[in-house]
Amino acid sequence: MATLPALALPGQLLGPSSTYNPGPGTHLHASNIYASLSGHPTTTSLPPQAPTNSSKQPQSKPTVSIARLPSTSATADLGPVSERISNTNALPRVGDVVLGRVTRCMTRQVNVAISIVMNGRNGDHGEKRGMVCANEIQGVVRREDVRATEKEKVVVGEGFRVGDLVRAVVISLGDQSNYYLTTAKNELGVIMAKSEYGNVMYPISWKEFKDPVTGGTESRKVAKPF
Repeated sequence: MATLPALALPGQLLGPSSTYNPGPGTHLHASNIYASLSGHPTTTSLPPQAPTNSSKQPQSKPTVSIARLPSTSATADLGPVSERISNTNALPRVGDVVLGRVTRCMTRQVNVAISIVMNGRNGDHGEKRGMVCANEIQGVVRREDVRATEKEKVVVGEGFRVGDLVRAVVISLGDQSNYYLTTAKNELGVIMAKSEYGNVMYPISWKEFKDPVTGGTESRKVAKPF
């Protein structure tokens, strides 16, 4: 059976549907189960069924689910993961991967409140270290930094919505109030989004999310899952 991570981030692969059933905080896409929330993945097994005279029943699979982290202080009890994730006011540097929430969409830019900084230069063995910011840091994704090609055709409102969770890279220290970010790589962009009806969606292509309840789709600049 596949080993679950100690801490999962939205969009992270948890395992195949042949091994697990999707539970709360997860979603199913292309026969794989992905995290919809940041938190601790857990599994629950159904009690064994009583034997019957019918044909042999298939063995039940455990259900994987994720409970939402109550606050950033929850990183204090992550076991071995706490060595790589810590609460800090350390500022991002150019080249750092950051996670943040879209707070405002305008014609030429998107405002992002950065809450986690992933830094690959501090680890003893080159591993990424996650730093949960005690206070949100402000960043901006400008229109020309949304994607790498056809920049003049980018419509910011079609790539992001307020409330989306975004993975981006710091490309400049920017001005006195905002860091400049980019999502111009396949693995960068929106990693978690809710539909206009408030349902957590899952990605179906590089530019669309789907609402599992209504079946409707919405456009986004989708980050490729790890």
